[in-house]
Amino acid sequence: MLQIALPNKGALAKDSVELIKTAGYRCKRSGRELRVKDAENETLFYFLRPRDIVTYVSNGVLDLGITGRDFMIEQQANLEEILPLGFGAARLCYAGPHHQYLSVEDIEGLRIATSFKHLVSVDLEARNVQAEIVPLDGAVEVSIQLGVADVVADLVQTGRTLEEAQLSVIGEPVLETEALLVGRAGILKTETAANLFVRRLQGILLARTYVMVEYDCPRTSLEKACDVTPGIESPTIAPLSNPDWVAIKAMAHRKDTNRIMDDLEDLGAKGIIVTDIRTCRI
Repeated sequence: MLQIALPNKGALAKDSVELIKTAGYRCKRSGRELRVKDAENETLFYFLRPRDIVTYVSNGVLDLGITGRDFMIEQQANLEEILPLGFGAARLCYAGPHHQYLSVEDIEGLRIATSFKHLVSVDLEARNVQAEIVPLDGAVEVSIQLGVADVVADLVQTGRTLEEAQLSVIGEPVLETEALLVGRAGILKTETAANLFVRRLQGILLARTYVMVEYDCPRTSLEKACDVTPGIESPTIAPLSNPDWVAIKAMAHRKDTNRIMDDLEDLGAKGIIVTDIRTCRI
């Protein structure tokens, strides 16, 4: 039975469950249980701390897991980075009292509170900056107020937490991170169920970059309309009861949606509809 670790809380938890539910797996908890069994897909889902997921998967106890790139690198784990998931984006940054330190070089000789000791150590060495690292596990912002540290190195998403603590980012980020699907070494070479799980997730992530465009088009503009919406292989074209018009349907890149609608309208297209795609395979 395939065993997969999911974040039990935090920024990655909700999006992870939503993605996997969309892929056709039963993984939603009814309460705070640590394990959910999807008998139909012969899969067990374990809900763990993202930091611990790295340990369980790298040790081969579990097959796959969703965690952050920051945790994977911090623990120097023997894992396969299988798939970036498009959510949970954050930056590991240095931060200190507003406008007190302008660059990372300004924190020379200071105390840095962080839960990412390895990443910060490597970064300071690369920048040739000497500083004392104060290891903490969570809520590092308060360490400055309590006199434990002078600056912090922590994950930043919206920046609201730093603002509330009256801190501002110092210099360039240590690391850009996001949610990843990771696996124990060699998992995709041996496990058919793991490969199926990955393909289903890939289909959903791919679908999120596309939309379906449908519209009616004058036959006189058909060739130009097909240039605007070429689809994957070619657009679907169907006759209408009015012989001077056709219906066209094609996949298009989501980022181009507004430009495509503008161009089609200029060509005289009518009834232009853009809809989301739940999942797809190309």
